Amino acid sequence: MNTIKRKSVLATLCLVCFLSSCLMQSNEYEIASPDSKVKVSFVSEDGLLQYRLQWQNKLMIDSSAIYIFPTADITILSSEIHAKDTIWQPVWGQFSKIRNHYNELALRIDVNGSKGILFTRVFDEGIGFRFELDEVKEQDKLDFYCEYNLNKEDEVYYPAGETSPKGPIAIKDLPKTKLNLKRIALPLVVEKSNEKHLSFLESDLYSAKGFSSMKIEFNSKKGQLISTSKPRLQKGKVISPWRVILLGDEAGDLVTSTVTVNLAADCQLENTDWIKPGKTLWDWRVHAYTAPDGFVYGINTESYKRFIDFAAQKGIEYFLIDDSWYTHASKGHFELSDKLDLKEVIRYAAEKEVELILYYDRKNGEYGDKALFPYYQSLGMKGIKYGFMGNDADFSRDAIRQSAQSELLIDFHDGPVPYTGVRRTFPNAITREYCHAQQDSRRAFTPEAFIKMALINAIQGPLDMNNGNFDIKGINSGLREKGPRIKGSYLTTVVSEVARTLIIFSGLVCIPDAPEAYEAKADLFEFIQKMPVGKWDESRILNSKIGEYITTARRHGEEWFVGSVMNQKGGDLDIKLDFLKEGQTYEATFYEDTDETNCKTNPEAYQIRKEIVRNADVIKATMAPGGGHCMWIRPSEVN
Repeated sequence: MNTIKRKSVLATLCLVCFLSSCLMQSNEYEIASPDSKVKVSFVSEDGLLQYRLQWQNKLMIDSSAIYIFPTADITILSSEIHAKDTIWQPVWGQFSKIRNHYNELALRIDVNGSKGILFTRVFDEGIGFRFELDEVKEQDKLDFYCEYNLNKEDEVYYPAGETSPKGPIAIKDLPKTKLNLKRIALPLVVEKSNEKHLSFLESDLYSAKGFSSMKIEFNSKKGQLISTSKPRLQKGKVISPWRVILLGDEAGDLVTSTVTVNLAADCQLENTDWIKPGKTLWDWRVHAYTAPDGFVYGINTESYKRFIDFAAQKGIEYFLIDDSWYTHASKGHFELSDKLDLKEVIRYAAEKEVELILYYDRKNGEYGDKALFPYYQSLGMKGIKYGFMGNDADFSRDAIRQSAQSELLIDFHDGPVPYTGVRRTFPNAITREYCHAQQDSRRAFTPEAFIKMALINAIQGPLDMNNGNFDIKGINSGLREKGPRIKGSYLTTVVSEVARTLIIFSGLVCIPDAPEAYEAKADLFEFIQKMPVGKWDESRILNSKIGEYITTARRHGEEWFVGSVMNQKGGDLDIKLDFLKEGQTYEATFYEDTDETNCKTNPEAYQIRKEIVRNADVIKATMAPGGGHCMWIRPSEVN
């Protein structure tokens, strides 16, 4: 990721005397965003430092404590203000160019005898706090602590592992719930009583060596949410992660925010040419599927050749083989399954020019990470899906770095660390299952759960959710080995499945159904086939309401892909096409539910039509209960 255009020279105002824009009184400091709408003020009194956040002349967070040593006073020695405005280009992502525009307040501090700086970066759509201490002798006492003094009527949402996200829950009602309020997952989303939206999370955990992932809890004594992160015992210079607060008028604004990637460290890789985002087929959910010609899919060479043939035919970049390829791992050795000729599968994939990604599960024995990634590279693999790593920030950091050294994409599975922003620093960290993947643990989630995850879990970065099933009736019938445990519990429509592959941002879109299921609806599969994963020039959330609906639009070149999903009530959404160029006509292909479509009774009914559209048009997207709507829009020759 290189800086390709510097819109202004780094503007640095080193102030020995406090500027009026920074110093309000002898113990008060203020910094505003470039557009002046976001304001963060600090008050230092009796060794306690508190901040206050305002946005659009409205109070978002009232006076709240922030510190790095829990028992030590903070003395402010001096302050400086910096400004930056550059544009950089990510290797892949939701945007091809990202503007990094902020004002920064650097408070030089003395805490517990250690000198350092508290940085506050203020963007138009959020803020970040970071402590840097020059020399620490007793780091075991460190704790990056931050309070969030919210209105008691504000409502919160947050992820809940492999179940639907929690919320909405009013702040005042949190103590009444039976939830574990000592460990609230990131990112936490706040829907303010004034209808604004906030999200609390972190960024650049990679640079903060030794720190654990940020923890949020509800402090019942204070009646406030607080966040903490403690490093392991280590002396010397300390760099904390960025503590981030995102701001959005709508919930969807948080999902496309660039604050977290702007706060992340620059790319650490000299060569990124080998990093290719894309789509992948996957074997795990297809086992026991019977194709129209009578072939039954399983863990065998012929099944995997069918996947590879289809991928080659449709231009799908990858095929992902799950843990069925080996039975046990020990130091430097894998016991291969006798059901599968892995060497032949590797040879065949190379012949068909389809790249392979291979699963690894530490619960089936440890091969040893130092040898693991070079071994995968020696097999010709392009990526590793790493299962059950655990919520260990240091372990995950090493895995990201080591996989990059072996030129491997890495997909973190099964409760990973939410390494927000790391795709800038190590773009080989292509996706992670920081969500309830479809049918995970053989449970099926509802349309409402999907919409919640798309507007909550997705804020932390790319998700591996496994959307895109087409044989919904077959999956619900109970004939699949890895299908949902309860028949008929998988509530979706086939058009919703297509929309979900676009809505959930990822560098690796894993489509989990059988090749024959996709071929049977080839006209609908066209949307997925044409969709350029991870190579977006622009992304927007056009409609969003947590638990109710979402519309996402992404542009690649002159083409737009638009996907919407509705909850089980179904209904209409107005989609303004004002993002299209004025004066240009476009051909739009609509992939829609029908009047008969229903996520419970008739999930596979769909229709496709074409229409000429323009910038001034408003499309009424009608969706069945639990349904979806998609548009593929490209310039037309018609004037």
